[in-house]
Amino acid sequence: MEKIKKIRKMETSKFDIADYLDSNEMIAEYLNAVLEEGNDVDIITAIGHIAKAVGMTKIAEQTGMSRTSLYKALSDGAKPQFETIMKVLKAIGGQIKVTPVSA
Repeated sequence: MEKIKKIRKMETSKFDIADYLDSNEMIAEYLNAVLEEGNDVDIITAIGHIAKAVGMTKIAEQTGMSRTSLYKALSDGAKPQFETIMKVLKAIGGQIKVTPVSA
């Protein structure tokens, strides 16, 4: 019975991908995978995860946007302007690159 009480008291933490985006390589791999497989909502969400991992304050300083505006622009269901996405990508050290798709 004591074991069951201990198990019930165990706490779990919510998975947060931002905790694992700890290098430029991981960030690039994650974003490229989402760009390849995801839709526009997935891409905005991924950029939000990356911005969180890098640090919203740092991103805000580099983009000239407020942290509040960034959180709003990169939140679930948001539809940020392309200019905002480009500013954030530049601030996180990324860029968009187009490659031909084979038929």
